[in-house]
Amino acid sequence: MPAHSLLTTGTTALSLISAALLAACGGPPGGPPPELDGPPRVGVVVLQPQRVALDTELPGRTVAYQIAEVRPQVTGLIKAREFQEGSLVKAGQPLYQIDPASYQASLDNARATLLKAEANLRSTKLKSERYDQLAAIQAVSQQDQDDASASLQQAEADVAAAKATLETARINLAYTRVSSPITGRIGKSSVTAGALVTANQATTLSTVQQLDPIYVDVTQSNTSALQLKRALSQGELKSSGATAAPVKLLLEDGSTYPLKGRLEFSDVTVDQGTGAITLRAVFPNPDAVLLPGMYVRAVVEEGVNDQALLVPQPAVSRDSTGKPVAYVVTADGKLESRSITTARAIGDHWLVTSGLKAGDRLAVAGQQKARPGQVVNPVPLAATPASAPVRVAAN
Repeated sequence: MPAHSLLTTGTTALSLISAALLAACGGPPGGPPPELDGPPRVGVVVLQPQRVALDTELPGRTVAYQIAEVRPQVTGLIKAREFQEGSLVKAGQPLYQIDPASYQASLDNARATLLKAEANLRSTKLKSERYDQLAAIQAVSQQDQDDASASLQQAEADVAAAKATLETARINLAYTRVSSPITGRIGKSSVTAGALVTANQATTLSTVQQLDPIYVDVTQSNTSALQLKRALSQGELKSSGATAAPVKLLLEDGSTYPLKGRLEFSDVTVDQGTGAITLRAVFPNPDAVLLPGMYVRAVVEEGVNDQALLVPQPAVSRDSTGKPVAYVVTADGKLESRSITTARAIGDHWLVTSGLKAGDRLAVAGQQKARPGQVVNPVPLAATPASAPVRVAAN
């Protein structure tokens, strides 16, 4: 074989071996060769304050807006039930009919008693007027005049008593028709036709609940409430609005209730057993999706932080004591360790309240390759927004 052919073959083999070595060392085809010298590269983002609306997710249960327990106010037999269980009833709508016969008779008797008392009153009044005239000419004794005047007053009292008895009988007769005191959904009936009920009995005939709107009672730890009040008073948070705070609702299956509610009030008493306070929100419920007793989670808007610092979670590590630590690149290009305070997780970010400031070059990638105090090569990266709503679970 000629010498020049051997030389060419050797050169080609050397080139192939060199390419294989470069590939094994991690150099991507078509990309820049790996750095073997110089400071390590560190991906950084410049921290900028953001406007963040802070929400708190709290556990709670739905409560009917109004609850009316239906009980009889007179004694008698149930003649009929005049509603369908589970249906919507209106205020004043008849629900049960109690046998009215005895109460109708009492009403008729009271009416007759009143007529008798009124007739007696007319007679007594005429007699008293005659005695007054005769007493003026001394035709009757003073005693007879006094007796006639007293009889007139007695007759007037009898009429008043008869009217009261008549009104009582009329009320009792009206009570034989048991009506709904409110508008709402009525539950199951505890009695059927033919059942004997008594006035003001302990057992309810049925229950009517107003479901639109509906209350949601949630609990919040007193510690969280104090922190929120402190943040608002110190200006760290701004109120979310002059009106009642808006509230969103998460249902048991994880879905979001489509209608928003508003915060009605915060209880003034802390539960001694749990150290929590009760917040009450009211929600529209036109389709009766929310039923009393449902477990829900309410997302309450606490306020707005105009100068929030959101730090990507990969940029935060823990020291040997478990405290959060972040790394920044100083003006002279050195890596510096900072102890920070995180308030809560916001999606894939941390809300940092101390240890960092706006304008810091935060190391988010490659900081593990360098030591604090070592000169690094900062490479700017694009900042990514928080990937989830700003929300924190109740403490």
